[in-house]
Amino acid sequence: MKLSLCIIVKNEELALPKCLNSVRNVVDEMVVLDTGSTDRTLEIAREFGAKVYQFEWCNDFSSARNQSLKYATGEWILVLDADEVLVPEIVPTLKQAIKCDRYLLINLLRQEVGAAQSPYSLVSRLFRNHPDICFSRPYHALVDDSVARIVSQETQWQVGYLPEVAILHAGYQKSAIASRDKFSNAAKTMEGFLACHPHDPYVCSKLGALYVQTGKIEQGIQLLERGLAGEQVSSQILYELHYHLGIAYTRLQQLHQAIAHYQAAIKLAVYPMLKLGAYNNLGNLRLAAGDLMEAKTTYEMVLQIDPSLAVGHYNLGMTLKAMGQFQEAIAAYQQAIRLNSNYAEAYQNLGVVLLKGGNVPESLAAFRQAIALHESQNSSEAERLRQGLKEMGFQV
Repeated sequence: MKLSLCIIVKNEELALPKCLNSVRNVVDEMVVLDTGSTDRTLEIAREFGAKVYQFEWCNDFSSARNQSLKYATGEWILVLDADEVLVPEIVPTLKQAIKCDRYLLINLLRQEVGAAQSPYSLVSRLFRNHPDICFSRPYHALVDDSVARIVSQETQWQVGYLPEVAILHAGYQKSAIASRDKFSNAAKTMEGFLACHPHDPYVCSKLGALYVQTGKIEQGIQLLERGLAGEQVSSQILYELHYHLGIAYTRLQQLHQAIAHYQAAIKLAVYPMLKLGAYNNLGNLRLAAGDLMEAKTTYEMVLQIDPSLAVGHYNLGMTLKAMGQFQEAIAAYQQAIRLNSNYAEAYQNLGVVLLKGGNVPESLAAFRQAIALHESQNSSEAERLRQGLKEMGFQV
């Protein structure tokens, strides 16, 4: 079963080698569509044996992606971005899945590296090379609309998903999302689409979330509420609408509304790993309100879904510390550190709990590590912690 990679790029000389290297022994061909690179992107793509094509950028991701599909010759197509890599452990499962005669589309679980609050998403990136499958929407382009039409007309097809993480996405790291231009361009593109499709729930979700993220909270809420009022909204989009409304109302300190939306999100029939953001944020609200037992239960659910989530262990540790269960809190912080060795806040709070328990040498060792990590991440926090310890009579 021949598998083609399709990827659109522009000035991706730093990220592209890692991306292409992750699939070079998995796919049978690589189709790279360049939208105006001025660095070594094209040279790198050709070094990996990719077929390289040019496309004049028109501020429409779906147009570019659809152009790339035209060059694919495989029976199946895998779509990646340059800042994504395919997880090697998923390859046997993926290869087996595309042999199934029933599947038209196989959704893939993507881990958002650096997005601790909502670390997973389900993306429609693996599908048959069907003539009627195409991307839609100029930003956050996806094939779901065309797949839904095909499935309604050609009833032999099914949509499936792989339950394990298939893609690692680095685009949510702080350095990758800091550009205000990126926010502005995304908003402008989605606003243009929304003008012609004012009740599209998907764009209401994405643009509403962007408004909330950039401080336009009331505008964001209006758009997210509009999405909720739509007809035949999928469970996954409903989840995103409720999740981002929870964030919006939290920023407005309207916590009852925030909790209600997180609870609504959690009740939806979506893949459990996609709910981690809502569970985690709900736990944070309950912890802040002093509802410690409910917070503990919520964080335990987070870790039941994903035992490898460092922030889940950290938040459980914070709750256990507040409950006075210091030994259990120490174990939770230590597990968070095992999962993320650069977790400055976990070291810092581990130091606090160890100090409360009278274990001064280990406490100071944890504080020293926290300060060292803060120095590279947040120097003012490092100085604040160092000064606080000095006032307590400790030199670190």
